[in-house]
Amino acid sequence: MALPAEPWRVHAARRWETLGPALRAQLSGAAPLRCCWRLLRPEDEALLRALCGRRGAGKEAAAACFYRQAGNARFRRGDFAAAAALYSKAVSHAAPGGPELPLCFANRSAALFRLQHPQACLEDIERALGQGYPAGLQPKVLLRKAECLLLLGRSRDAAQALSVAESRVAGDAGLTGGARRALLSQIEQLRAQAREREGDPAPVSAALDEAREGREPLEENSDLPGASSSVSLSFDASRGRHLVAARGILPGESLLSEEAFVSVLNPGERLLLPDGVETTWDTSIANEDLYCHRCLKPLLASVPCRGCSYAKYCSQECARLAWERYHRTECALGALLLTLGVFCHVALRTVLVAGFAEVSRLVKQAYGNDQEFHGAETGRKYADETPNSRSGREGPCEKGESPIPGCDGRGQYQTSYQAVFHLLPHAEKHSPEHKFLCCLSVVALCKRLQEAGLEATFLRQGSPESQRKGEACETVSAELEVLGEAMLRHMLQLQCNAQAVTGIQESGCGDGTVVNREQVRLATAFFPVLSLLNHSCNPTTSVMFSGTAVTVRASQPIPKGQEIFHCYGPHRCRMGAAERRQRLLSQYFFVCQCQACREELGSDITCIPSTTDTFCCPHCQASMQGEDLLQCSSGACALAVSRDHLSGRLQDLQGRVRRALELLKDDKLEEAVELLLMCLMDAKRFLSPKHMLMGEIEDHLARGYASLGKWQEAARHLQSSIRVVEACHGSSSVEMGHELFKLAQILFNGFAVSEALRTIQRAEEVLSVHCGSGSAQVQELKQMKACLLELPRNLLPRTENP
Repeated sequence: MALPAEPWRVHAARRWETLGPALRAQLSGAAPLRCCWRLLRPEDEALLRALCGRRGAGKEAAAACFYRQAGNARFRRGDFAAAAALYSKAVSHAAPGGPELPLCFANRSAALFRLQHPQACLEDIERALGQGYPAGLQPKVLLRKAECLLLLGRSRDAAQALSVAESRVAGDAGLTGGARRALLSQIEQLRAQAREREGDPAPVSAALDEAREGREPLEENSDLPGASSSVSLSFDASRGRHLVAARGILPGESLLSEEAFVSVLNPGERLLLPDGVETTWDTSIANEDLYCHRCLKPLLASVPCRGCSYAKYCSQECARLAWERYHRTECALGALLLTLGVFCHVALRTVLVAGFAEVSRLVKQAYGNDQEFHGAETGRKYADETPNSRSGREGPCEKGESPIPGCDGRGQYQTSYQAVFHLLPHAEKHSPEHKFLCCLSVVALCKRLQEAGLEATFLRQGSPESQRKGEACETVSAELEVLGEAMLRHMLQLQCNAQAVTGIQESGCGDGTVVNREQVRLATAFFPVLSLLNHSCNPTTSVMFSGTAVTVRASQPIPKGQEIFHCYGPHRCRMGAAERRQRLLSQYFFVCQCQACREELGSDITCIPSTTDTFCCPHCQASMQGEDLLQCSSGACALAVSRDHLSGRLQDLQGRVRRALELLKDDKLEEAVELLLMCLMDAKRFLSPKHMLMGEIEDHLARGYASLGKWQEAARHLQSSIRVVEACHGSSSVEMGHELFKLAQILFNGFAVSEALRTIQRAEEVLSVHCGSGSAQVQELKQMKACLLELPRNLLPRTENP
């Protein structure tokens, strides 16, 4: 949720309506934050406290107990992955030193053991024992510890763990005779295994080979660290800062590799309940439970923050680094940051990471000498005259400064706070109501920082007067005003310069034979170098993320001297020029003048209809045309039907498809396939063959048949889905590559060798361009290819049909 919670947005809009003309004029002009410091009222703060109370981010023993018991229920049903996730939620809510925390760690270790993650299981056992796990329950976890050590090839350590377990059993007077004998018997069995395995080499950990792709080596650019030498940075008044090809560039070449200056994980959507409604805690699993809040790596056994229940990390090291850089301040603000939205959170984290000295220097440099805080932006780009950029230059150059804004004294442009600060906020383009919402949110956050004594923590001031908590603050310090101005600037920048960090979530057959990979939005980040790329509806680059790092590759040949383009969202394959331009204007404040738009709008066709969302005639399947009343385009058919009627049918069909997906998730495969086949029959009666929903239904059918081991039917439906994807995204798109990867898996498992090899080749070519030759998918394709080529030649003719 980029913007604040809806109740706060509605409240701010009502406040705006009550303001007088003079005050509105002040807030609509320069330095709106200066006016807002005195506008935050007690009722505003009371509403925020109420909203925060419904988004609790503190430790709570009752919540920990609830999630632990919910995990126990899943564990008993054999759903160990869900159990582990719920135990992780319990761990996050349990207070350090409390009785719940060791129980939660121990229970999660049991789920991790069943999921065959011995190292993670071992770490949780150590955490449980270190947090005071009850002595009477220790023999079981010590036996589990020994089993993990044996699996890891550490037989001597396993023998020591068994000796400790044996002494615990012997000293436990509460054990019955039968229970004691059973435990001792298990100890002897494991001890025998330890003796047998002593001297065996330790197994090679799969973790050593994890994510080999990493960052590809680049021939470094002296002026643009992180970019290839094939790229050069340019600036002019019409295009602002932009990147051009310093030489001819081939498809698949890496152009840029950048680590985010800051990133904030996007939390899962949470419904705010009305005041007074009592309910149990939410057991759904969202982004905040699945990814490290610092590095965005997938979580297996999260390490919780010691102070709040929200922040979770993949390791103790990530937790430490986050605490040192920003979470020391953010920890007590968790519920407020969730209420004020991701943009406000990113703005705060940006100034925390930069440090007050650097923030103050740039704010005073930009707004000093009593200049208005959001005054004229020279060299910026206007919606009615600019090409397609979200970066530019603001303010005149300082003496000795590089003529390209954001560069340091050596003329280098790199991932730094200076580069972030020089991204344009386009303050004059935002609506007055939106600016007021941002101002009120920043003021509320600054007041909370001051009241909690967190301002002093950030500024590294230690006087008792500055660290009093919970006291009403009548005045705002000069330092806090500087931080507020910087945070407001960043909130306004984010509408045009926020980068959605995406990742691949995997799902599919339980045995892993076919894996469905879906791109999901994980976080919002500032990438100042990536922001240099201007927009085109037909881009020349492909962007991929690995955690908080981004890699930009050429997706097509780029001649020397040509500008390098990125797509900000609206793509020529997915919508017509008029719709693309409207979307870009509303979010990025420019009218797109890219070649694709000029060519489309310059043709005789004023609006190119998309085949991916059109209806067809229910009688003759010809396309339907018109606005509110649709008529069959075939001269032989005079059918006319309202758009609302067909839209209603579409909504009903989408609901049935969602129901089928739930059945697939619950492993009710035959029932899901039957429902999807009915959906497909209905869709063919009134949707275009290349409608996106047609492709989705075919894709879901392929998944269902693959899960049933019916490879031929799965391949047939996936090939139909691929035709829709190709029509929508293009034959060389990354979406096409992901679909070809799935088809390769299905053909591989169905032993359709020749067709599998051809598909693997196509998928490898496409994915290598977008993801790099070292990506996990490309490596898996190579492994499948090698496996098929190793088959005896006399088997190949028999395996052509699955």
